[in-house]
Amino acid sequence: MLYRRLLIFGISSLFATNATPLLGQQGMDSSTVGNVHVHVVYPSDRAAGLHLRVRLMSSGTPLSENFTDEQGRTEFTRVPIGQYHVVVTGEGIEEADSGEFEVDRRKASQDLFITVRNSKEANSNQMGPASASIAAVDLNVPDSARKEFDEASKAMASQEWTKAVVRLKRAIAIYPRYAPAYNNMGVAYGRMNDPAQEREALEKAIRLDDHFVPAFVNLAKLSLRERDSVGAETLLEKALRAEPPSAETMTLLAEAQLLNKHYDAAITSARNVHAIPHQNLAVVHYIAARALEHENRPQDARAELEIFLIEEPTGARADHVREEIAKFKNGRP
Repeated sequence: MLYRRLLIFGISSLFATNATPLLGQQGMDSSTVGNVHVHVVYPSDRAAGLHLRVRLMSSGTPLSENFTDEQGRTEFTRVPIGQYHVVVTGEGIEEADSGEFEVDRRKASQDLFITVRNSKEANSNQMGPASASIAAVDLNVPDSARKEFDEASKAMASQEWTKAVVRLKRAIAIYPRYAPAYNNMGVAYGRMNDPAQEREALEKAIRLDDHFVPAFVNLAKLSLRERDSVGAETLLEKALRAEPPSAETMTLLAEAQLLNKHYDAAITSARNVHAIPHQNLAVVHYIAARALEHENRPQDARAELEIFLIEEPTGARADHVREEIAKFKNGRP
């Protein structure tokens, strides 16, 4: 019954690989929002690489965040017009700020290049295990393998999944320890409805780099789809230990904890999401409500559902939540 309720919400399907939080509401006039493509590079113009934290800021307030891909890129989509700046942090680099820029009506998309410098810690060769893993990938991937990876990324953006797999296999043939390539291959196989090869590719990515968070999260989502919530909870806990807490990852963890009847933990995880910059995660209130209901706290559960409606007032999910609230009012939770 609980799985069926959560399937109505499609929780684990909300988070795609390397997805960027949507800042503007769906249905907004396209002239009132824009897309910002961020490129993080070193002074030599070489891409800065994986796992750098990129925060979109307005007047010093974080609005959204993401992590760079293997080419040092990420993006923020549907950003409302206004003044912003971007801050980049991460292991082995000094914090960098883009300075103020404008999202305006004159251009639907813009590229933002931010230069970062190696920190003293990186130059002293005293990086921890996670940083060493990332550095090794950045240094050792041949240009020919990177080129195949880039072509695969373009194919994935066009939803040409078979073509992407072919390119990723070429990249791996050139550089067999290419963890991001295995991760993306897993994503492509998932879109091709081939869970066996999806799992094999994601597990290989983790074996190659046990700090590669996207692979842990993608494998956890696969586990949730296969109703292995115990395995998913373990994977998500490892992901959260490997990097600063992500609102999306924490929401998935709350879902797994709820399914595993770890109700107190699910409530804590759901509430921790609100300590992290995030957008469009009203579903976390639904998770909290279900856990509170199991803890025999119907008034608190109803309060969480009402907050859900404030954050997501329209659509099929909102209609379902209204039905749930009506049951509480009628004394039938």
